[in-house]
Amino acid sequence: MPDFDYLIVGQGIAGTSLAWHMHAAGHRFLIIDNPGLPSSSHVAAGIFNPLTGRKLVKTWLADQLFPYAVDFYRRVEKILGISCLHYTDIFRPYRSAEEKDNYLRWAAENGYEAYISGRLPDFTANRFIRAPFNGLSITRSGWLDLPHFLDSSRNYFLATGCFREADFSSEDLALDDQHAVWQNMRFKKVISCMGAGAGKDAFFNWLPFNPVKGQILDCRVEGYDVEEIVNQGIFILPLGGGLVRIGATYSWHDLDWENTEDARLYLSEKASGLLKAPFSITGQRAGIRPSSADRRPFAGRHPEYSRLYIFNGLGTKGVTLAPFFAQQLVNLIAYGQELHPEVNIERYFSLYSKPGFS
Repeated sequence: MPDFDYLIVGQGIAGTSLAWHMHAAGHRFLIIDNPGLPSSSHVAAGIFNPLTGRKLVKTWLADQLFPYAVDFYRRVEKILGISCLHYTDIFRPYRSAEEKDNYLRWAAENGYEAYISGRLPDFTANRFIRAPFNGLSITRSGWLDLPHFLDSSRNYFLATGCFREADFSSEDLALDDQHAVWQNMRFKKVISCMGAGAGKDAFFNWLPFNPVKGQILDCRVEGYDVEEIVNQGIFILPLGGGLVRIGATYSWHDLDWENTEDARLYLSEKASGLLKAPFSITGQRAGIRPSSADRRPFAGRHPEYSRLYIFNGLGTKGVTLAPFFAQQLVNLIAYGQELHPEVNIERYFSLYSKPGFS
């Protein structure tokens, strides 16, 4: 008999969502992770937004992803006895009268009424936000306190014997006809959820990852009382008590975890154009988003090794993507149900070549 049904490698938003779905289904699993290593999930602001971009494009599969994610996080909150999911409208200031007309037209033409809040505050005279043309208020949006969610989940799984602090190397994994073996423990299946560390996974490093570095600032704005997330090129996320989070940058170069002065200046300049009030920077953080070339997650079974699976490539929308596709992946692994074709790694099997190990 195997020691566990499944080994989950990585405890970011992907691995944690997968673990909770396995927990709900009664599967025996072990998560391994090194909390001392940098993690993009612990840096990300955790914002979920159904309408994005300059032309208000509805987020892919928003009608399915968003309700499922909210239900998932509420269930986990109840188990853990915490509050980490925060519903908050997103206010998008218009840059011009023309942009106002365009936004309202796009929303009507595309049937986005369900995502446009009827409660539109008047920001034209707001003492903190510069919005001379007022703006659009997007609903069914908000943010997840990712560090709180992930740390509380880890403590729960640690207490139930489902978590172990450990480093993982593909060289330490042995595969045979019956099991996958790691550190003298036997598993039916292994799921790689290594996030930005996937390049070190020799079994899946052939997938077309497109990692993106991002940086955010923690700031103080005395007396800040805006309840909405403000988004115009950058976001201003209210944390309460005059604290806000400002982000984010996007860089496909210099993919390290170091804060840079360039990012600090860029975000400061953008914030100065959006905020009327002075602000002070109290912190800065950098992370590497595990994005994919086609902006769709990676999920599915390895083309050669039937005991190996992956769940990764969630990019900037992991908060809403992870729960929905974690459920789909559990259904594939345990019951043979099909994955959504746009996330199934079968779409990239033509890129695979057998690695140089036995």
